[in-house]
Amino acid sequence: MSVTVADPDVRGLTEVVTRLRRVLRTSIRSDYPWESVPMAQIELLQCLDERDGTRVGELAGLLRLAPNSVSTLVQQLANTGLVRRDRDPLDRRAAQVSLTDAGSQRLAGWQHAHERRLGEALGRLSDPDREAIMAALPALTHLVDALADHSTTRQHPRPDHDNHP
Repeated sequence: MSVTVADPDVRGLTEVVTRLRRVLRTSIRSDYPWESVPMAQIELLQCLDERDGTRVGELAGLLRLAPNSVSTLVQQLANTGLVRRDRDPLDRRAAQVSLTDAGSQRLAGWQHAHERRLGEALGRLSDPDREAIMAALPALTHLVDALADHSTTRQHPRPDHDNHP
C-alpha cells in the first residue's frame, strides 16, 4: 500500500509522535529535575549500551550525526565520567568509546524514570486504550525498523547481491 504525504493518517501519526516526544522530554525534566543529561547525550549512551567499544566515526554513522558533533558529545560525556576512551587495539591511532559504570547507572536511571512516567500515564487510561496501545507495539516496532532501513539504504546503498560476476 502506498501512502502519500497528504494522507490524514500519516499527518495524525506525525502529530502524535511529535507531541509524545515533546511531552516525554519536558515532563521528565519537571518530574525528575535531577535528570540533566541532554537527549543527544542519552542517545549516544544508548548506542554505547548496545555497542560498547565503538569508534567515534562508527557512532556518528549510527546516530546520523557529523563526526565532529559526536566527538564533542563524547568529550562532554568523558568530562562528566559517563564514558571513557580507550586505544583501539587494532589501530593505535584510533580510540574506542565505552560506557563507564557511572554512564550505565545514569542510563538505567533515565530508562527507569521514563518507564515510571509512561507507566503512570498508561495507568490513567481506560483498559481499551491501554490494550490498543500495547497491541500496536509490534506494528510500531516494524515502522521504526522500516524508517531505519530506509534511512540506511539511502545513505549507504546496498550492493546488488544477485549480480555476482
